[in-house]
Amino acid sequence: MTSPKGYTQSGPLFRAKTRALEKLLAKVLAPLNLVPALVYPTAPNRLSPRDIPGFEVKPAAEGDVDDAEVDSWGWYRKDEATGSYRFVHEGMMRLAETVAEAGKATVEEGEVSSRRNAIDGVVGFSQGGTMAAMLTAALEGDEGMRQVDEAHRGWVKALREANEGQPLKFAVIYSGFWAVPKDLAWLYEPKLKTPTLHFLGSLDTVVDENRSQGLVERCEDPVVVVHPGGHYVPVSKEWVMPLAGFIKKCLETTA
Repeated sequence: MTSPKGYTQSGPLFRAKTRALEKLLAKVLAPLNLVPALVYPTAPNRLSPRDIPGFEVKPAAEGDVDDAEVDSWGWYRKDEATGSYRFVHEGMMRLAETVAEAGKATVEEGEVSSRRNAIDGVVGFSQGGTMAAMLTAALEGDEGMRQVDEAHRGWVKALREANEGQPLKFAVIYSGFWAVPKDLAWLYEPKLKTPTLHFLGSLDTVVDENRSQGLVERCEDPVVVVHPGGHYVPVSKEWVMPLAGFIKKCLETTA
C-alpha cells in the first residue's frame, strides 16, 4: 500500500504519527495471513514558511524567512487567483515512482502478490487523501473510460505503467476533499468504481464538511466512518478495526 501524507508533512513524519495504526493493522490482519507493507512517500514540492497555514510574518530585523528550509512538503499548490493546481504533474510522477518501487520490492522480497508488481491499495490523509482519490481514478481502466485531459496524459501513462496497467483494489481516505479545477474534473467522470473507505472527523475545522462530502459523492458505494475528532488519523483499535475489515473484504473480493 502507498500512503500519501497531508499538506506540510513529510513521509517519515506521517509514518511516525500513524505508527500505532500500522502496527495494530498488521496485528489484526495477521490471523488472516495478510501482511500489509506500507510505503510513505514524501511529496516533491518543498514549502517555504510562508506556504504553511498559520505562518506569521516576522519583523524584518529578525531576518528574511523566505529562503529558510523547513521539512514541509505539498503534493500540489492551489493558485488562489485561478483555482488551478500547480505542480500536480510533479506530485503524480512521485507517486508513479513510489508505486513502481513498491511493486518491485514486493516481488524481490518474496511476498505474495496476486498481480505481479501491482500494489493493492492506497491510504491518504487530507491533501494526501485527495491525491489518493486522484491516483485511484487515474488507474481505473484505460483512456476509453475517462477522457484524460491532454495536459495530464504524461503522468497518467506513467502511473498505469508503474502499476502494470492494473486498477487498485481499494482506497482509504482520511479527511479528504473534492474541489478540483476544470482540467482535473475528468478524474470523477464517471464516479470512482474502486471500493473506497472515507474517515471523517465530526470536529474537523480544517476541511469543510461539504468538501469532504463532495468527494464521497463522487465514489460508487462509498463506505463512510465518522469519528468524534478533528483533522487527524485516529489510530486506536476502535477505528483500526473497520479499516482492517474493509481491506480484508476488498482483498477477498478481488482475489
